[in-house]
Amino acid sequence: MVYRPPVAIYDACVLYPFHLRNLLLQCAVDRLVDARWTDEIHDEWMRSLLADRPALSRDDLTRTRGLMNRVLPEANVIGYQRHVEAVRLTDLDDRHVVAAAIEANASLVVTWNVRDFPLRELARHGLRRQTPDALLMDLYEALPEITAATTASARTNLTRSGISAPEFVQILSRQGLRRFAQAISAHMPAL
Repeated sequence: MVYRPPVAIYDACVLYPFHLRNLLLQCAVDRLVDARWTDEIHDEWMRSLLADRPALSRDDLTRTRGLMNRVLPEANVIGYQRHVEAVRLTDLDDRHVVAAAIEANASLVVTWNVRDFPLRELARHGLRRQTPDALLMDLYEALPEITAATTASARTNLTRSGISAPEFVQILSRQGLRRFAQAISAHMPAL
């Protein structure tokens, strides 16, 4: 069986936490997910992070954004604005996420804010939603060894912090990946 990665738009809320962003990007680099985002989504997670952590530098976050776009150049969706008016959400500020998913021919919106993306409206556009925890569990259940290797690579990316495997799994759990952290713990020696 040939694995086809889902095309998934990453909402700003899943790109905000550093370790979750790192893991989701590694999933895309390793072709477990065909990730998508927009400049508007980048602006949103960066703006929120700077508001919550003023000690961070806008230049550093801009560099991170540039690296993301360089590593995954096909991920940045443009031309989605033409779909915004067709999207009916309670929070008008979230319509751009669904519009980008439509433009990218995505099948999935990855978000923590599932209530902001009603199932019926997503289905109208051929989309569904998942939390990062559910997405990573689906990947793990389909490809356990590859997902474990991707998680190990995400931890290896953290050269400056030198976080141990148990610490990394704890951080992922604290960032909302409770089910995934529990499942991936079985691979602790390889992480």
